[in-house]
Amino acid sequence: MLPFIKTPPTSLRKHRSGSVVKQNEARSKVSSKGKTRKGRARKLPTALEVRQSTVHGRGVYATDAIKKGKRIIEYTGQLVPWLQATPQADGPHTFLFGLTNGKDVIDPEFGGNEARWINHSCEPNCEAIEEGNRVFIYALRPLQSGEELFYDYGLEVDEPRTKKLEREYECRCGSSKCRGTLLGA
Repeated sequence: MLPFIKTPPTSLRKHRSGSVVKQNEARSKVSSKGKTRKGRARKLPTALEVRQSTVHGRGVYATDAIKKGKRIIEYTGQLVPWLQATPQADGPHTFLFGLTNGKDVIDPEFGGNEARWINHSCEPNCEAIEEGNRVFIYALRPLQSGEELFYDYGLEVDEPRTKKLEREYECRCGSSKCRGTLLGA
């Protein structure tokens, strides 16, 4: 699993995650019926929608069924060293995605996409996979239209793990397997 950074780089809190594919590239040339302007059928990229989540803030939802193992979306943004990452405030969390090299993060503040809104679950239906300096989100099981996408953040912190810290990163996934925190097991 990969480190996924959801917290300020000064504390080097890391999150584990997966992969995604760009989804809006072809849409401007495709009609609402899925045909190009010349009338030929064209396969549309995975359709996703960002809207209010019942788990936390915004979430990403499938608008079509997604097969198990499908690469869904790429977690995009500017690749920057930890120390140059843009500070982002969402409580104690940010949207920075740390790479396994421990030196770089993907900062979705610049060139980011819908993947930044995928929420955590202790019983995820997706996983983030690092491929070189890119991160993609894949389906762990078949997903239904209207289903919210989740992956396990598995946050790691560079300070002693305490009950207070676990509460700071409280999990709201509601899964029967919920460990109560976004921090990794």
